[in-house]
Amino acid sequence: MTASSSNFFDVVVIGAGAAGMMCALEAGKRGRSVLIIDHSPSAGDKIRISGGGRCNFTNTNTAPKNFLSQNPRFCISALSRYTQHDFIKLVESYGIAYHEKTLGQLFCDGSAKQIIEMLVAEMRRHGVEMRLGTAVKRVEHRVDGGFRIAMASGDVVCRSLVIASGGKSIPKMGATGFGYEIAEQFGLKLVETRPGLVPLTFDPAMLERLAPLSGIAVDAVAKHGKTSFAEAMLFTHRGLSGPAILQISSYWREGDEITLAMLPGTDVFAALKAAKADRGKQALGTVLATLLPKRLAQLIAEEEKGPGNLADLSDKALRRIEAAINAWRVKPLGSEGYRTAEVTLGGVDTNELDSKTMEAKHVPGLYFIGEVVDVTGWLGGYNFQWAWSSGWVAGQAA
Repeated sequence: MTASSSNFFDVVVIGAGAAGMMCALEAGKRGRSVLIIDHSPSAGDKIRISGGGRCNFTNTNTAPKNFLSQNPRFCISALSRYTQHDFIKLVESYGIAYHEKTLGQLFCDGSAKQIIEMLVAEMRRHGVEMRLGTAVKRVEHRVDGGFRIAMASGDVVCRSLVIASGGKSIPKMGATGFGYEIAEQFGLKLVETRPGLVPLTFDPAMLERLAPLSGIAVDAVAKHGKTSFAEAMLFTHRGLSGPAILQISSYWREGDEITLAMLPGTDVFAALKAAKADRGKQALGTVLATLLPKRLAQLIAEEEKGPGNLADLSDKALRRIEAAINAWRVKPLGSEGYRTAEVTLGGVDTNELDSKTMEAKHVPGLYFIGEVVDVTGWLGGYNFQWAWSSGWVAGQAA
């Protein structure tokens, strides 16, 4: 394979998202000839819409424990070699102002477009060629070990091929299963994919019962098994959303229950006992409304169906009310699916990849990075950090 042809590149990256652009600019820094391709007419589409348009670009608390994978240790190498602090330095070098919102989440003060512009500028600076609005028709493994990428605009040949095409989440933005198809084409195993960081839905009967609560938000603890998240929860016309629900959705499976505490840190039984002693003639709904949003308090009071006044409620009844508030066991019907999922769980089996380079163990020169791999972060900038870290390590090797 010679480098004389204009359609030859040392590295071709398919996918101009966070991971792909990071990989391309790092490979370019090493003096490699690099082409990055994306079927979208613009680069970094998911970056642009993330964080409400401000891009939650990393998390200061990033650690392996914040990621889900069948092999929880796989992410350690990449995350330790290119850390959140490394990316923050890059952001600061471009004078991009940012702030910490909550729980270590860093957001741009201005637009998410600043992050895209920074990455594009870095790619240009290091000679990366970018072809947007360009769909890949097929990928072939050449006899001499390289790869041929067929596109409508013509074929290109490369020594190293990096798949950074993302997962299935948010198909209206062009998300497809392309990366998984390439993995299977080259004999790599996949971990079953499913929507992650996604709102959960209820059956029609439950929706009818909870209809008055749509739009109400509470600080809650959502729990599944031994995993729990303390963040905001939102009642919707489809079910439940908000950060606490998105987080727990990555652990939840169809048919499972989740347990919700809507007054975490409050001894509801003690509060009700004290209220019963002090103002026993008040209605249960009135007392609960001092602790919870009025509509939620009213619904819980109505479902108790006990005597009207607090004074008439037994300790057993108060315990039942406490459980309805802080140990609400609910079985979602499903999730809103890839349409609104922020990430795709599962993907290319990490046992197929070298954790230090992201290269396929049995296909030299083929790399998989970012969301297409079976590594999924929590909500809060963790998935972007995985994109930066996995892209960086592949960029050192491809």
